[in-house]
Amino acid sequence: MPSISVPFSSNTVATSSNSGQLIVFTGPSGVGKGTLLRQRHPDIQLSISATTRQPRPGEEHGKHYYFVSRPEFDVMVQQGQLLEWAEFAGNHYGTPRQPLEAMVSRGSIVILEIELEGARQVRQTLPEAPQIFVLPPSLEELETRIRGRGQDSDVAIAKRLARAKIEIEAATEFDIQIVNDDLERALLEIERAVFTPLTSKEVPPPSPQATQLPT
Repeated sequence: MPSISVPFSSNTVATSSNSGQLIVFTGPSGVGKGTLLRQRHPDIQLSISATTRQPRPGEEHGKHYYFVSRPEFDVMVQQGQLLEWAEFAGNHYGTPRQPLEAMVSRGSIVILEIELEGARQVRQTLPEAPQIFVLPPSLEELETRIRGRGQDSDVAIAKRLARAKIEIEAATEFDIQIVNDDLERALLEIERAVFTPLTSKEVPPPSPQATQLPT
């Protein structure tokens, strides 16, 4: 992957004079996250992550991920080309800074779907960027969704579910928590969080289920 390092400004990435904005989505693997919003608003941009894992069938470099080798990823970290990065299920994932900054500067709303560790890193660098945690109705339902994708072995699924328990326990760290148990209601809650003007935004009331995290 070619170098994408550029001078970095936290204010530029979080918001821009053209009303662009970065919004962080986090939640257990398989819960839905930012893909919920793009179903209704295809103009919203998704940040593309760099990863050391192998492509899955149908995935394309530069469209779904930037697929890089571990040495290439290490160079990106060393050169400060990543806004955040983390290890997950034996692979490394990170967010390239330059494409993200370019989209926000053009006035786009950009969804950054990342894991818990990455969200915490972004919170330190860009505390003004709203952070939304999307919860599954239960761990059982989450397992059903993951198995329904047909992409992971039993061992990988067990690791994802163990990770999900840790992530769910951290949900209260986030500005907003939304339970994805009903697609339409979840979309309405996400739309309110994303499209309410920043100058008058109030945190929406949590979903009824969000007052008691899944177990």
